[in-house]
This record gives sequence, C-alpha cells and structure tokens, in this order.
Amino acid sequence: MAKFTVGVSAALFGANSKPCFDERILAEVRDHDEIEMVVMPEGKTHLDADDAARFDAVYLMLERADAATIDRPDRRLKLIARHGVGFDTIDIPGMTGLGVMVTNTPIAVRRPVATMALTLMMAVSHRLIEKHHLTRAGRWAENADFMGTGLTRRKLGILGAGSIGSEILRLVAPFDMQLMACDPHVDAAHLAALNTKKVDARELFSEADFVIIATALNNHTRHFVDAQKLGWMKPDAVLVNVARGPVINEPDLIEALQQSRIKAAALDVFEKEPVEADNPLLKMENVITTSHSLCWTDECFDNIARDGLGSILSFVAGQIPDYVVNKDVLNG
Repeated sequence: MAKFTVGVSAALFGANSKPCFDERILAEVRDHDEIEMVVMPEGKTHLDADDAARFDAVYLMLERADAATIDRPDRRLKLIARHGVGFDTIDIPGMTGLGVMVTNTPIAVRRPVATMALTLMMAVSHRLIEKHHLTRAGRWAENADFMGTGLTRRKLGILGAGSIGSEILRLVAPFDMQLMACDPHVDAAHLAALNTKKVDARELFSEADFVIIATALNNHTRHFVDAQKLGWMKPDAVLVNVARGPVINEPDLIEALQQSRIKAAALDVFEKEPVEADNPLLKMENVITTSHSLCWTDECFDNIARDGLGSILSFVAGQIPDYVVNKDVLNG
C-alpha cells in the first residue's frame, strides 16, 4: 500500500538542512510508518499540477495555492496545512470546491505576534533605532533632541480585535493606556471585558496615538487603510502593521509619512514581499521595518509546527484537525 506522501516547504529549513523549529516535531511526520515526507524544491512560490498529483498533503510557508493550477484528473492532494495563521495565499473557495481541506495555526501565533506588535510600538515610542545610531556615532550630547513618547494614558487603537488583537489588548493592560478597538465581528461586551471601548474606524483613526493593525486580509480589508483613514490620524500618531501589507494602501502611507501627516510607522509587512530595494519606506528615518519575521522565535515556530504538522497527523489518523479554515469541506 502506497504511503501518504507529504510535501514540506523548503523555506522551513535552514542552510544546514535543519528545520527552523524543534526537529523532534518534524520527526513525528518524517518517521511515521504511514507517511513519506518530501522537502519540496527551494524557490517554489506556487503549487502546481505535478505537486497535486504527487502529494496527498502539503505543509506550506508562503507558497500560493490556486485551485485552477492544481486541478487535474489524477490529483491526490487532499490537505493543505499552513505554517502560520494567514491563508490569503490559498484559494479557499477553490479548494473547498475541489474537496481539499485547508488548515492553519491561529492559536500558535497569537502570543508571539502580539508581543511583536508591542515591541514595534515601544521601539517607535522610545526612538530605539535612532538612539542606537546616536550611540554608535558617539553623539551622546544630542540625546535631548530625541525625546521619546511615554505610553501611560496615551490612546491605543487596535484595528482587528480577533485572536491576535485581543491578545495585544491583554498584554498592554499594565501600561495604563486608553484602549479602543474597531472590529465589526467582535462584540462590545468582549472588548469591555478587556477594558476596551468598541469604536468605528473614524473614531479609532482620529483619536488614537498609536494604531496597531491586526486584522485579517480579505476583500473588505484590502487597502482599508487608505489616504482617507491616514488623513484622519493625528500628526503625532504612529501606525504599526503586524497583519498583512495590502491592508494598507502603501503609496498613500508613503505620501502621508513624507508629508509628515503622521509621525511614524513600524512595519513587519509590505504590499509586495520581499520588499523591493527602492521602496521609499526603507529609506525613511521615521519608519522601522522588519522582514515579515519579527515574531519568528523558537516559541513561535515550535508552536506553529506542532499545530500545523499535527493537523497532518490527525488527518492521517482519520481525525478532523483542530483548525480547519474551510469547514464546508467537511460536509462534502
């Protein structure tokens, strides 16, 4: 009997061919009696029809998967497991139509991404990068010209108060900030329990000293943060994005920063990734940038791999994985 064949993204392995998470987690799949594990070629950006015919399941980093590309008569692919929470790279309706289950890891990333959001906010508020450069340049006498912004009683607005957004609100509680959140899918009672006021987009962007974007990317949120929303912000306000780059209309953000309509931004994500070298955001002194990886820690990747690869093990065992994105496929 042929083994259940699993293709694993090469992006999850370092130069030493070791996984970027606890190898013992990978071993549960690699050494499973009923599974054959194959590392897919480096540089792969899209699943193709040959992948669909070769693999029963795939474990993907940021590779795209479109139903039209993988559909073929001899398709074996039954499961796509995402190493992470976002699934904007997967054609969810198309996969549901093909009967392909898609899973993600929403709980595993919750604390690491929330921690990352606060790290970026505090790095901006304390002017960490500027003071790093001052120190290395021996410019101690200029410290008074680079005064930071205290957080106590400042207003923090969260765009998207789901799993990650709510975790940010929990973690920031000891900072004694005034908290508000905009999310049509989260009720006011949930937010009130987090000492947070539910507001609309206009109030959030107009009132907040710091805006953290933690919403999912979908047709409604794509370019949601545009020139109008940025125009509502105070000139000394800061924008932090730990969600997906296309939630922001990037040219509008660049213009707002260049014209000092907002004070600063901290971005872990960009509209196009990898970010192009000539992107003006990379050259602005009032912008902190990281490569969609600031939350990458042993805690984060071990937890993601445990849940993500665990969904494959559950599937092989005939069980329904814990975090199925397209639950309609279960009715097929």
